[in-house]
Amino acid sequence: MNERLKTLSRGIIDVTPLMIPVVPFGIIFGVIGMELGLSSYMTFGMSIIIFGGASQIVLLQLFSGGASSLVTITSVGAVNSRHLLYGAVFSEYLSHLKLTWKLILSYVIIDQAFAVSNTYFKNNKKNNYKHYHLLGAGFTCWTVWQISTVLGIVLGSVIPEELGLSFTISLTFLALLINDFRKLKNIVVMLVSGVVATIGYNIIPFQAYIIVAAIGALLVASLLTLITLKKN
Repeated sequence: MNERLKTLSRGIIDVTPLMIPVVPFGIIFGVIGMELGLSSYMTFGMSIIIFGGASQIVLLQLFSGGASSLVTITSVGAVNSRHLLYGAVFSEYLSHLKLTWKLILSYVIIDQAFAVSNTYFKNNKKNNYKHYHLLGAGFTCWTVWQISTVLGIVLGSVIPEELGLSFTISLTFLALLINDFRKLKNIVVMLVSGVVATIGYNIIPFQAYIIVAAIGALLVASLLTLITLKKN
């Protein structure tokens, strides 16, 4: 097996366990899209064009609530702003690639793919084909998400609410954080973000509590990083 195929396979294998909660997440999106009266083509097309689970759910919720286009676009943009950080982190490893490669990889960088590929990149800096790991992880996520969306479109009407599938949205992101629970400073940052978001939910206007919580967590993370660097 050549190095490219080996690295691609590694990406698929690494991200596969994180796909378990993604399936019901995708089904939920398909169900919501159909419940709001969107056609199956529009619902499926949104998964292909946007390809961002959380932002797609937010878009549908705002759409159903009658929010203005400005509020909808701003909110979806805010939710997806974390991908700017993902790109900044990966630029250290992928800046040498051609534009075509960068465009392809930027399309498939989602939370799960970033989580596993970031770890792989750190441990395999000398691998000249390490971007194939992200390609394998990202397109595995893409394939699972599209299939799940189709399942939601086709089977949504027969899935009972008692199953509580909406809980898997939180479960999906929680699965990404398991390894980070091993470090105290990571737990502190998570707690700060959670507390600020909870307190700000009914206080901060325009539903901007998510943005404020993220900024607060980033400030705390920066402070803890500086303190750690000074100690070392």
